[in-house]
Amino acid sequence: MLIAQVSDIHASPDNDNLSRFDRVLAWLAHLTPDILVLTGDLIDEQWHQGYRLIADRLHQQAYPWLLLPGNADDRQQMRAVWGEHGWAADASDDSLHFTHQLGKLRLIGLDSTLENQTSGDVSGHLGWLEKQFRDAGDTPSLLFLHHHVFASGIPTLDKTMCQGSGALAALVRQVPHHLLAISSGHVHRPIAGIFAGIPAYICGSVCPANPVWFGTENIPPADDPPALMVHRFTGNAITSYHVSV
Repeated sequence: MLIAQVSDIHASPDNDNLSRFDRVLAWLAHLTPDILVLTGDLIDEQWHQGYRLIADRLHQQAYPWLLLPGNADDRQQMRAVWGEHGWAADASDDSLHFTHQLGKLRLIGLDSTLENQTSGDVSGHLGWLEKQFRDAGDTPSLLFLHHHVFASGIPTLDKTMCQGSGALAALVRQVPHHLLAISSGHVHRPIAGIFAGIPAYICGSVCPANPVWFGTENIPPADDPPALMVHRFTGNAITSYHVSV
C-alpha cells in the first residue's frame, strides 16, 4: 500500500509553483500510489482560482486523493470547489477533518488551522480525534495534519507550530490504539523526529524550500527541487520516504 503525501504548493499567479506541482504529479504517474494526501497550503495570497486549477489536475489522476487545509487556505473556498470531498460530517465548526479506510490501514486527517492565523492548534479537536482512535480499534492508522507537532529547530517556523501538541501527545499515549506515525507540512523542509514515542515527519514542500537554519548569523543556501513523501504500508508497519523531483 503506497500513500503519497504532498504539502505546501502555495500556488499563486506570481510564482511557478503549479509547474512544480506538475513535476510531482508526473513523478507520481510512475509510482501509481494507492492514494494521495495533500496536507495544506494549496494556494497563496487568496488566489482562489488556484483551487480550481489544482482540482483540474487532481481529477486527471488515476488514484483517489484527500485534502487538508493549511494556514494559507480558505476553507469556505475549498468547500466551494470540492464540495464535501472526503471530509468528516461530524467535525466541529467548519473544520475539514477526514478519515479514510485504505485496506487494513486507516488514514486520519486533523484540521489544525486557525482563522486568520499562521500558527495551528488541535486543542479543540482532540475529542473528535479520540473518537476516531477508539472507533479504529485494532486497525493501525496514520495521522496527517498541516502544522508540525515537534520542533523543527528553525526558529521562525517553530513560532507558528501546532499548539496543543502536549495534549495531543498525552492522548496518543493514553488511548489504546496503534498509531504508526504522524506526518505534517508547514515548514517547507523534510524533517524526521519522534513524537509521543512514535515516528513523526514533516513533509518537504512543492514550493521553494526553507533553508536548514537554526538561528545562527549565517543562513545556509537552499535550492531544493519540489519534494513529497511516500509512506509504504506493508506487514502492518510503515516505512516513509522523502523524495525530491
